[in-house]
Amino acid sequence: MKSAPTGRPGRPRAISRGMLAEAACELFLERGYDATTVGDIASRAGIGRSSFFNYAAGKAELVWGALDERIAGVEAAVDRGETVSEALRGLSDDFHPDQLALVLAQADAMRMADHVDLESAVRGCRIARAVARALRAAGEDSLGAEVRGGAYGAAVLAALREWAHDGAGTSAFATHLARATAYVPTR
Repeated sequence: MKSAPTGRPGRPRAISRGMLAEAACELFLERGYDATTVGDIASRAGIGRSSFFNYAAGKAELVWGALDERIAGVEAAVDRGETVSEALRGLSDDFHPDQLALVLAQADAMRMADHVDLESAVRGCRIARAVARALRAAGEDSLGAEVRGGAYGAAVLAALREWAHDGAGTSAFATHLARATAYVPTR
C-alpha cells in the first residue's frame, strides 16, 4: 500500500521579485528593517534562503531595484544625447506604486528611516551625475552642471517622497516630478 503524498503535487509555486518585496515589507512593518533577515523574507515568501539570491542581491535591492532600473534608463538616455527633460520623462513614464512607495511612506513604522536616507542619497547622486553629464554636453560650465545636476537629483527624490506620502497611485508621479523640477534654477 502506497503512502499518501506529502506536500502539494505538481509545479512549485511561482515566485517573483515583487512577491519577495511584499514579504519583505510585511516583515519590515512587523519587526523593523534591521531585525529582518534575508532568510526571514525567503521563508515568508515560501522559498529557500539560497533561492532568494536568484531574485535580489539583498534586502535593499528588493525595495530600490525598480527605481535603480529607471535611473539606469536616465543614464542611458543621457548617453544617447537626450535632454534632461526627455531623460527624466522616461523616469516617470508609467510609474506605478510599488514597495518603494510603501517604504517611503512608512519608513518610521518600518524602523528604516536611516536606511531610506542613505539609499536615497545614493540614487540622488546617480541622477545628479547623469544630469550633470547632459548639461555639460549641452554646453553648461562644469560647476553649473554639477550644481543643477544635484538640484535635479534632489527634486526627483522630493517628488518621490511627496508622491508616496500623498498616497501613491492617487495621482501620477509625473505630476509631482514636474512640480519639483520647476524649482530647479535655469541658467
